[in-house]
Amino acid sequence: MTDGAAERGMTRWLMPLLAVCLLALLGVLIVSGRWPELRSKVAFAPKGLVTIAPADARRVEIRSGRGSVVLLRKAGEWMIEGMDGAVPAELGSHLETALRLVAVSEPAREIPAAELAVEKFAAFGLDPPATVAVIETADGSTISVNLGALNPASTSHYVRIAGRPAVYLMPRHFGEEWWVTFDMARRLRGPTGPDAASRGKSLLLPISVAQVWAFEIVFAGKLTRFERDIDGNWFRHLGQHNHAAGNVVHVADPEQARVIDAALRAFDSAAVETRVGPADPSQVARYGLNLPTLIVLVFSRDAAAPLARLEFGVSADSLDRYARLAPNGAVVTVAEFEMRRLTELLRAIGAGS
Repeated sequence: MTDGAAERGMTRWLMPLLAVCLLALLGVLIVSGRWPELRSKVAFAPKGLVTIAPADARRVEIRSGRGSVVLLRKAGEWMIEGMDGAVPAELGSHLETALRLVAVSEPAREIPAAELAVEKFAAFGLDPPATVAVIETADGSTISVNLGALNPASTSHYVRIAGRPAVYLMPRHFGEEWWVTFDMARRLRGPTGPDAASRGKSLLLPISVAQVWAFEIVFAGKLTRFERDIDGNWFRHLGQHNHAAGNVVHVADPEQARVIDAALRAFDSAAVETRVGPADPSQVARYGLNLPTLIVLVFSRDAAAPLARLEFGVSADSLDRYARLAPNGAVVTVAEFEMRRLTELLRAIGAGS
């Protein structure tokens, strides 16, 4: 048999075989509605500080300062110990992100025991730790993640895993996710101290102003942005430019910083007056929330997406105004002076209409 005849014979067999494979693939798509999964023969090897998979975490205790909060995973949902019902989606998302970063984030640097001394731990913010996250899995194993201070360049946090003779430099957002999670959970639960009656679920903002790095306020067709400088002082951000190069340094004006700080600290305790109910799309216009009078966006450090979006609608009466956390928050009423506080801030720093 010649080479040409052999090639023609192979082609005659190959084409029907390919047709059968394509028909089989089409059948799988019709039955399952998706492409078949290709499972790798190579096991996934996380490169983070721990080997615990985020999905295996069942209990997380976060301690910071004199406070602590415990979150439990039950039936696939996170809940705060001592409270009924699942946590809001935003809080659950930040907790899952924090757990994932522990498993996948690589240290920028590892400081071995040979380079450490007892007195250095205080300088690293690890004696005592600023924040401790204790992660427990279903089999009862636990890992304690100790979060310390920022390094001198303010780009990384000092981190230690309890029981390991090393300190790690982890990216700044590694610690931010744990602090946002702790703050949102504690704020939702409310403290157990003397001011407990005025905190917890009655608060309008889901996160405290202490954890917010930037505020954007949209009012009368204008957007005003407030940010913190490297020392944490507030200033009004003017103009647009790229911060990616890291060479833009803002220094807050002390007088203006005091005015902004006073207004935002007061807004931190803004409370819900009444709960109207779910934001029924057919009723949104009635509350003035289809075209909000004022919008507040709050951001954590280095975040492009807002932590929360708060919308103010029309007046409910002479003393209260409709509001909601968009897009899925229930409609509530808040005191009229809460929105007025923000508009007066805009006028005070020259951004009001």
